[in-house]
This record gives sequence, C-alpha cells and structure tokens, in this order.
Amino acid sequence: MRRRALDEALAELRADPRARGPSTAWRREFSLLLGLERLLSEDEPKLADGTVLSAHQVDALSGTLTALLAAAQIATPNGNGRASASASPELLASADILGPGELAEDSPLESAPASAAADSVSASRRVAPGAGLLEREQEQEPVEEDDDIADDEGADDALDEDDDLGASLRSATEQDRAVDDLDENGLDAQLADGDEPPEEAGLEGDVEDEPRDWVDEGEAEEESLAEQPEDPNADKRFWFEHATGAGKTVAALGFVEGSQTGGVLILTHRRNLVDQFHGELRDRGYAKRISRALLKGEDSDKGPVTVETYQWFVRNAGAISSAYTIVVCDEAHTALGEKTSAAIRAWTGPIFIGMTATGALIARHVTDLFPTQTSRFDLALAARRGVIAPLRCVRISPGVGVRTIAKVPLRRGEVDTEFDQDELAKLLDQQPFNIAAANLYKTRFNGVPGVVYAAGVRHAYHLAQAFRAEGIKAQAVSGETPKRQLAEILARYERGEIDVLINAQLLAEGWNSPRATACVHLAPTASKRIYQQRVGRVTRRHPGKEAGLVVDFVHPATKNDDPVVTLHSLLDRDVYRGGAIVVGPVRRGRGRRMRVERRVLPVCAEEERRFAVFERELWRIAVEHLDYGEQHVWAALAGARVAASGWRRARAMLHFDRTGELKSRFLITAVQRNKNAQLRLRALSEIPSLRDPDAFDTAIDIIGGWPRDERREGTKILLRALVERRIGRRDQANAWIWRLAGYTREVHEEYAVQRWPETKRLLGLLVNSSGGAHARNARRLIHAARQQDRRLAAALLAAALAHTPEAEEALRGARTRMARKPPALARELLRNFPKRRTRGARRRRKEDAEPAEATGPPAEIDGAVAEANGAAAEVAPGVQQDGATPSRSKAPAEGADGEVAEAPSDAVLSEALASRPPAVEDGADLEPGADEQLQRSVQEALDHASE
Repeated sequence: MRRRALDEALAELRADPRARGPSTAWRREFSLLLGLERLLSEDEPKLADGTVLSAHQVDALSGTLTALLAAAQIATPNGNGRASASASPELLASADILGPGELAEDSPLESAPASAAADSVSASRRVAPGAGLLEREQEQEPVEEDDDIADDEGADDALDEDDDLGASLRSATEQDRAVDDLDENGLDAQLADGDEPPEEAGLEGDVEDEPRDWVDEGEAEEESLAEQPEDPNADKRFWFEHATGAGKTVAALGFVEGSQTGGVLILTHRRNLVDQFHGELRDRGYAKRISRALLKGEDSDKGPVTVETYQWFVRNAGAISSAYTIVVCDEAHTALGEKTSAAIRAWTGPIFIGMTATGALIARHVTDLFPTQTSRFDLALAARRGVIAPLRCVRISPGVGVRTIAKVPLRRGEVDTEFDQDELAKLLDQQPFNIAAANLYKTRFNGVPGVVYAAGVRHAYHLAQAFRAEGIKAQAVSGETPKRQLAEILARYERGEIDVLINAQLLAEGWNSPRATACVHLAPTASKRIYQQRVGRVTRRHPGKEAGLVVDFVHPATKNDDPVVTLHSLLDRDVYRGGAIVVGPVRRGRGRRMRVERRVLPVCAEEERRFAVFERELWRIAVEHLDYGEQHVWAALAGARVAASGWRRARAMLHFDRTGELKSRFLITAVQRNKNAQLRLRALSEIPSLRDPDAFDTAIDIIGGWPRDERREGTKILLRALVERRIGRRDQANAWIWRLAGYTREVHEEYAVQRWPETKRLLGLLVNSSGGAHARNARRLIHAARQQDRRLAAALLAAALAHTPEAEEALRGARTRMARKPPALARELLRNFPKRRTRGARRRRKEDAEPAEATGPPAEIDGAVAEANGAAAEVAPGVQQDGATPSRSKAPAEGADGEVAEAPSDAVLSEALASRPPAVEDGADLEPGADEQLQRSVQEALDHASE
C-alpha cells in the first residue's frame, strides 16, 4: 500500500510539477490509511498533546485500518455482480484486476501492497491484543463477497476446462458452433422474408401460456438486482461502539491525528456538543487545525477539522467541500433519520466513521447505514476493565397508582419503541407522587449528586419545586432553558452549588459530569437505547466516587421481559440484589458506601435460567417478593434439600405465609423427598400444627411407602397428633386412625395375641377363608371384639385384614362404631407400640420389682399400675407380671418425654387366661355396664386434660 501511494504521488508530481500538495483523490485514498499505519506502529499511540490511547481506543483505530485494507485489496461488489474496474476519487482504493500482460510487466510491484497490508495488520494486532471480537467479525464480513468471487472462479474454471480440451475436441466444438450460427442466420433470413418456420409457427403463444413450475435463474437474478437500492459508498462506512464514559471523543481525535493531510468533518446532533468538541480539540493540541465549515470550491491540504451538526449537514448536502476525506458521526444512532441517512448515502467521496454507545441495542438499524463494525467496547466490558465506574442498582416499588404504568400505550419510533410521553406525564405528574419522590431522595440519597429523569418538561419543574421544598438543592433544565442560563446551571452543578438536576431528556446525551453519581428513573422508559444513555451520565470516574447508583422505580421482582427497562434487563443479568454492584469489579466491602441486601431475586425471564437461579441461590432468595406460583416452587425445593443445620432458617424464610400453604408445601415435600430420615420425621411432626386436613391426609399417604421402622415412628407421630389436637372432621379422623393402624397391623396383632391368645385363631380363620366363610369369620371376630375392653377390641379390629367387599363392609362398620371419639381411639392404639429401652427404665424396673415380691398379689397389681404410669419398657404391651389381672381404674400417664407410658408384659398371664376372655374374668364382680361407665369417665377426664 505504501508503494502504491508513493507511485501515485510521483505520478501526480510528474503530471503537475507545480502542485503544492496531494490531490483530493490521493488524500481520500491514502491519507487515513497511511496515517493510521503510522500512528499504530508506535509502541504507545499518542495524540498531539501526549495523551496515550487506551487499548479499546486503539482497537477502534486498528479495526478501521484492517477494514480499510481489506476493502482496498479485495474486489468488492458494486451492486451488479462485477468487480470495480479502476480506481476513482469516489472509491476507497484501487481494485484493478490486472491482466496476464500487466501481471508479467508489474510482477515486482504486485506483491508490495499485499506485504504492506500484512505488516500493517500485524502491527495493529500487536498494539491491540484484545481485539479478538474484531477479528472474528472481520472474518465473517467478506461472506457476501466470497459468493461473487466463487462465481468468478467457477467461470474461470470453465474457461480452463475449454483450454484443456484436445485439438480434435476443440475443432469439433468450433464446428458445432459454426453450424449453430448458420442455422440461426438461416432462420433469421426466413423470418425476414415473412415465412414462419415449420411446426414452430404456432407454438410461440402456446409456450407463453404454458404454466411453469420452475424459475429462470437469470430472471430471478435480474429481479433481485433491480430491487436492490444503489449504495455505492457502503464499503466506506464503518462504525464502532464504545460505552458512555469510555472515551469516544478521544478515539475520534485518534482519527484526526491519523489524517494529517485530509480534512475531518465531525457531526453531532446538538449545538452544545459542538462547543464540547472544540474544547477537546484545543485541549488535545489541535487548536490550529480547527476550521470553519468549507463549502464546494474551497480546498485545504492542511487537514482542517470542522465540527457541525447534522442539521447543518442536511441543509448543505451536495455543497460541502471535497477537502473532507473523513466524516466522523458522533452518536451514530441519531443519524438514522430519513434525511440524514439519505445525505450520507449521497456523498460518496469521504470515509464515514460512526461511533455510538448504544449500537448493540439497535445494531440492525445502525448496520443499514454503517455496514461494517470495527470495534465493540460495551458497558459491561468497560466496567469490568475499570474504564468506567461500577454500577449499583436499587429498585423501589412504586405506589399503587404508578403500577398502572402497564396501561400506558407504546409508540413505535424510527429506531425503537417508547411509552407515550403525554399519557406518561398525565399518570406521573401528580403532587402526591412528586412529594413522595422528593422525600424518598432526601431519606435515602441525601447529599448524593444525581440526575432525575421526569416525564416531560412540566413534570421536571414540578419535581424541582417538590425537591426544593424538602431542602434539596435541585434545579430543573429543559430544551426551553436559554443557552446561557443552561451553561450557568451546569457550572453551578459542577461547583457543588446544585446537587440534583431534573430533566426530561435533555441530559441523556452529550452532557458529561463526573460528579453525577445517582441516576433516578422517576419516568420509566421502554427504550433500551434511551435507558443506556441515561445511565451513561453516572459512569464517569471521579475522586471519591465509589460507584454509580441507578434507581429503578419498579417492583423488586420485575422480570427482564417487562416493558419497563431496568439495569438488569439492559445487561441481561439473572438476579437482583438491592444495592449490589451489577456490573464492574466487586470490592468486597472496601470503600462501599451503601448497604447491600442479603436476599436476591431472580429477574431473568427464561424458565431454564430462573430454575438455575433457584438451584444456585436457593437459600438467598427473597421468597416474599416472588409470585404465588414460584413461592410454591421455592417451598418444594427447600423442603427437598433442606439440611438439619438450615431447618430454622428455611422456616424463618416463610415468616410472611399467613395462610400456611407455603409451610404445608415445604413440610410435605420434606416428608416426601428429603434424604435425611430425621428431618422427614421432624417435618412430619410439624404438619399437624398447621391443622390442614389435606396436608395431614397427604402425609398419611406418604408414610405408607416408608420402611417398616420409619413407618412405625411416623404412625406414632400422627396418632399422637390426633390425640393432642383436633384435625379435620370426625369422619376424617376416623378414616385416618384406621389407615394408620393398617400401616402397623403387626404391632396390634402382637399385642392382641399376647393379651388374648384366641386372637391368633380368629385372625387365622379370617385370613385362610374366602367367599361367604370369609365374611362370617369377619363377623365372628367383630362379635368377639365387642366382648373385650376398648384397647383390645381396637387391636383386634386393627389386626383384621379383609379381602372381600362383604367382609370389608362389616369391618368398616365396626370400626366406625368404635371411633365415636377419635382421640380416645388413637390413644388406645398408641399404647400398643413398644417403647424404646433406656438404662433409667431398667433401673426403675428393678427397684419397683422388690416391693412387689414382698407384699403379694395386691402389691403386684399396684406395682404393675405404677410401671404403666412410670413409662417402663415392655416386650408385649398391656400384659402384667406374676399373673395379675390388668387394672383399668387408672389411665396411663405420660413419661418425661411426652410419650404415653406402657405396661409390662408377662407370658404367664397369657397362658392362665387362654381359655376365656379377660373381660369376663375382670368384670365378674362388677354390675352390668359399670365397666363401660368407668372407662368412659376416665377417657373423658383424659380428653379434658389433654385439651
């Protein structure tokens, strides 16, 4: 490229020896290329004042250089499928395709541009090692060009195949072509004489009317080419994205430094930004190059730099001087309007370079005007590298009236969608809301320099009044503010005389104040582009500024797919944690000036990502802010995964649950899915406290599938619960008690057999019979049970198992009649369970056995009753020692641990009473009905005591 530039410069000197500088065509083609190559060849690229360019700024320059070199050396399509034949002032660089003769003559010069390009590209990569994204993008960009090149190569291959044909085949082919020519000439002569060819004269109309199921490739290509708009300067328009505060202006001055002979025209969208650019040019050492706007006929080879607005550019389109070889478009997304973009497309001379901070959000629109992206340094990357200040976020739930923001209609603009500003102002511009916002700022952010965005100009001034009424130094600004007054207000803000600037959209772009720390979105926006521009006001670093603070007036659990844009939706974050750093290096509390909440909330919209957040942050989620369905999801996950050390914390996280539904879900899932057996029993013991019949019924279903020992413990827990409190209706309690008794049938059978051996024969007859005999045996067992006391009768019915409908119906009726008082029945069944042995119980049994032997039978009875009340261990519950008959005059007492104490067993008593029911023996001296009355009185007293 250097050799080519030198040759063309020498050619211009030979053509015009009196020329004092390069021509416009040469400057447009080589000025920026050579200048960027020179600048990037330095170890530390610098501006005129010695400012060293950062890595991302160098990346923008090197990316542009690489794209220019690629466009200069590759034959680019010009819209008709053919490569450009020669270079012209309107094209970036010459792309002549040399013929065989030219290639042979200029072979030494042919390799020079390629070697120079390789050197420059390697130099740019050496300076900007972090431009990996740029290299990938550049590898993808020439895809459209490769298709055309492939077509050309295919045509060349076809020609090569013809050249490789043998002599005979070539001659045969030429003869065929000659015959075809003769046939065509003869046919044309016949048609000229007015005669029609035989058999084909009447086919023309038929062929036209014949339907076709194919499309001619030639016709399709012609139609597509006809529809393509003409854009001959597309390969000379580039753009790069740098975050607000990352130094886009310095990067633009890098192009000024690179173009020493070519003029630079900088376009911006506001007049106040023109003054800012002039200030930057003077501060960076380019004051002498600042020039007024040059129009057609005016030229300069001293590299003039002009800063103007897009409005001026549109007004003077077609009349601007050709001295400008580079046009830098600041805030390139503002150049996408119909008139501005048309003026840019029409000016095919210079190179256009667009720069923006929000290009990724509207990339589809930006690439329509600036096809090639040369660099990307977005907000997240800039914050992580420390180029801009980190960003914290606080979400504040708005009032009830403001929640109707979802009803505000959306209006589609040229680039993106935004809320209807008039409707938004009607909703937000209310005195109570303004006062509440001012009070909130004073309470939580008093003394923090900030920028507040309002819904319109009137709302901004009303908010300023409310802020000043709270003692906050606030001032409202708008596009209606006079220029001099606006400059004075901004200067006072920089000096600290004003702490809060309130505006609608004036300060969203182009205004830079490192002092601004808080960005308050009182007026929400549906445009990510506008939101990022707002946030960019607080991203600049400043002494004493730990991080920028973004305040979103949305519910803490607002998802990223909500129309209202938030910082988390802008950056596509998964979780929200109040006050935490959303983007940027985390300092772990060092220098932190804001309290960070402990709990987090998932805000991503995708179900898979939200589930991953639940998996990762299960014990940090603020469950009270989730929606109803996800609260149940959390409760289920927590119940399945809670550990013994986190049980109390899990229960505390459901403190807001007034209905008990979440606690029920948590406990039921713990009973069903938790891997810790002790926790399953603990959860089971807490379910009755909810007094939820559905949860209790579900728990009974679940423990039916547990192992035997664990099922016994679970049954004891639920039976004890039915004794201690009333759960559900009486019929429900009756059904639950017998279901639980069925889970532990072997326990009740063992007790009944040891208490009354006849039980074994009755149960055997019931099990081994079928049909009508099975039903008769069931009724026989029921009749025998009626002759026994409540405890034994309950044990007999619990041990019975029917396998015919008739027998099942008979057992169900007997069980229902016995369960008139479910707590009493549950207590009797609970007494049948053996108690765990303890050392203290053994010692107490030895001490109690000595006085029993000395006093004879009455003492034995009293000792047995004492053991029943003293929670002694037993082998077969309910059987007393030394032939003593069971006493029913006293109710069983509760042990120290709250469990019902049981009486000891004795096989001798079972043998002595094997021939007759114990009720007959015990009640021989009692009046008829006295035993039942006694039992009823005792049970009522126990029920009253338990209540």
